[in-house]
Parts: sequence; structure tokens; C-alpha cells
Amino acid sequence: MILPAALTKQLLVWYDSGHRELPWRENPSPYYVWVSEIMLQQTRVEAVKPYFSRFMKVLPNIAALAAAEEEVLLKLWEGLGYYRRVFQMQRAAVIIMERYGGRMPQSYAELLCLPGIGEYTAGAIASIAFHQPVPAVDGNVLRVLARVTGEEREIQLEQVKKDFFFALKKIYPQKRCGDFTQSLMELGAVVCLPNGMPKCGDCPIADWCLAFQQNRTDELPIKKEKKPRRIEEKTVFLLQCGDKIAVRKRMEKGLLSGLWEYPNTEGCLSKIEAEKYLKAQGIVLEKITALGKARHVFTHVEWHMIGYLVLCRKEYKDTVWVTSKQIEQEISLPSAFRHFKV
Repeated sequence: MILPAALTKQLLVWYDSGHRELPWRENPSPYYVWVSEIMLQQTRVEAVKPYFSRFMKVLPNIAALAAAEEEVLLKLWEGLGYYRRVFQMQRAAVIIMERYGGRMPQSYAELLCLPGIGEYTAGAIASIAFHQPVPAVDGNVLRVLARVTGEEREIQLEQVKKDFFFALKKIYPQKRCGDFTQSLMELGAVVCLPNGMPKCGDCPIADWCLAFQQNRTDELPIKKEKKPRRIEEKTVFLLQCGDKIAVRKRMEKGLLSGLWEYPNTEGCLSKIEAEKYLKAQGIVLEKITALGKARHVFTHVEWHMIGYLVLCRKEYKDTVWVTSKQIEQEISLPSAFRHFKV
């Protein structure tokens, strides 16, 4: 696979002519690049901006991240989802403090050894923060390259990613490696859009793009068909006693492991069924009110939920009782449960 060397200069000129101003681009330090790239996995740029700014105010460096308490981490990450990412970041931060004196290792190989850092993130840190000619090939970049080359294989295949990695490495500039990496990211994010909707008229490399020339932008890239999400039904209870609301920790394994939740059970129970279930749990209730239905989508699972507000005569022993203010300021409650409010 060969990419035209002219792409490099053309993309850098285009990038210089005007690119998005993003908080992590103002100071492309290794820490900024690392945190932003982890946050941007499975999450839109606009959604990440406020999270990134808040995270940096509380945990401005690797040492602070390594020493942060779990509840602080969870609260800073609340709403971003895929919480495993932040725990892996902290594990990596501890290793960096112990092995590298708090300084991010510069070598691509060493970066790959850190928890939560895969080939893409290692390439982004190496090229953007350390100015090394190492590609960062994510979904956006794969889409660009598949269209430019007319790639007929499924882009999820590891061999396809490797082929594009080495093809890109051959055309990396000696200088401005980070800008070149970001120009590819930028092109995929704002011009070479997915689902057959690219803005080819704005593309600086349309002259080299086979998909554009052959009118195949709606066909490429080729992706393996996704399996349908598994549907799970749940009944969620907001147990209220005075000004306190019941929460509990989820199990340490599985979806949203170790996070806080409102008490819940499998199945969408009717009001009568919910009342019978609560009584069987030993909950003495005064009133139960339906809060409506909600749907929450995870990567491979979709929750269909019904919620109930339950006024209790006394605090149920198997939960932790907190105020609404504590939930907002201290307790990390996943977005799935925030569909329901008192």
C-alpha cells in the first residue's frame, strides 16, 4: 500500500489555514494529549471539552492523578461513560510515578506498556507531544485512508490498520509530526465524515481520493455489520426517606462495575408488582409513584427502564442514604440512572 507523499504538504497547508481551537491543543503536553485522547474514545469533542477543563483544574498533572481518591476520579468522569478508562489512567499514572519519576515515557514501545494505552493513543502521544514520526490510526483516520486508497477490505481488520500505519509512517514529515497527525484527525472529524456524507468540496486531498473520483464515498469504508444490542429490562427505585435518597455500590465486575446506583431489579415491573417486590425486600413504604420510562444505550447493551419514587417510613438497611446535594457534588451516579429524578 502506497500513499502519495504530496498528501503530507497539502494536509499541513490545509491545517494551517484554519483548524478547531481545542483546549488540549493550546498546550500539547504529554499529560494533556494523553488525557484528551482517552476522553475522546467513544465520545464527541464538544462533549469532552468541559470534562477536560474540569479534570485539569482538579488533577493538573500525573502526580495528582496518581494520588487521586476513587470518588474524585469517578465524579470527574461522571457522564463520560466507559469508566474503566479512568481507572486504567490512574494505574498508568502510578506506574509513571514509580518507574519514570513522574515524567511520561517518550518511546512508543514504552507507552504501549502502560495500562489503557493502545497503539492509537501511543501514536498520538509520541507524535503530538514528543514530535516523533509515529502515526495514530483511529476510526477517523481509517475512514480517510480507506477512501483515499479505495480500500476494499473491512477496516476493522487488524491487518488493514497495520498496513495503513506503515503506509503513513513512510510519508511522515521530518518536522511538525504532531501537526500532521492532527491534520489527519481534523480531516476525518470535520470533512471526511461517515455514513456517506463527506464534504468533498472542502477536502484538500480530493484530487488523490479514489472514492471521490469513483463516486464511491457512500460505499467506503467497508465495515463489518454490527451485532444488534442485547435488550435488558430494569425497574429502578428512588427510595426516599425524609430528605435522603438510597444509593448502593454495584458489583466489582460487569457493566458499570464498582459505581453507585439506585436500587433496581430485573424486568419492567407494574406498580402492583413493584410494591410487592419492595415489601418482600423488607421495605416499609408509604407511597409509590411512577416516574415513567427511559432508555439508555451502551455499546453492546440497551437498557429499557421504568422508574418509581418510593416514600419510605424508615431507611432501608442495605443501602447508603444521601442527600440530593451529595449526589450532585460527591456521589458519581452513571447517566443511566440520572434519567430518573425526585
